[in-house]
Amino acid sequence: MKTFKLFVFFLIINFGGLALGGWLMNNGPISTWYFQLNKAPWTPPGWVFGVAWFTIMFCFSIYLAYLFKDHNSRFLKLIFSLQVFLNVIWNYVFFNLHQIGWGLLVIFILTLVVFYFYFKFKVTYSRKLKYLLLPYMIWLCLATSLNAYILIYN
Repeated sequence: MKTFKLFVFFLIINFGGLALGGWLMNNGPISTWYFQLNKAPWTPPGWVFGVAWFTIMFCFSIYLAYLFKDHNSRFLKLIFSLQVFLNVIWNYVFFNLHQIGWGLLVIFILTLVVFYFYFKFKVTYSRKLKYLLLPYMIWLCLATSLNAYILIYN
């Protein structure tokens, strides 16, 4: 039961972070500024972003529920909080401030943090639970490449 409560807690935090990030980016993805940028040829269609983030945060919430059940340290809370902050703030930096270079730095650090989760923390319930991080890791690599492309070609 404790794991389920943690899962629900992390669903609320993670999807709340997505909602806040979406609010902070305003109309960024449909703005004139974004529309006029040179974007990477591998940029997915808009609907893919919603599906990807739903999948990522659902899987991440499961992983976090088991991880926090095993390791409820202050350091883990700090790393998780940093991940939430970076995930939310990227939207504001990139879409509202139009700071592509700073956005790339934010998403690069976010990627490092998520990879740190994968390689540093072990869930005693099952070693395979860390594979729930793979969608997040893959998506961040893709998103970082998209951000880098925009920085280089604009």
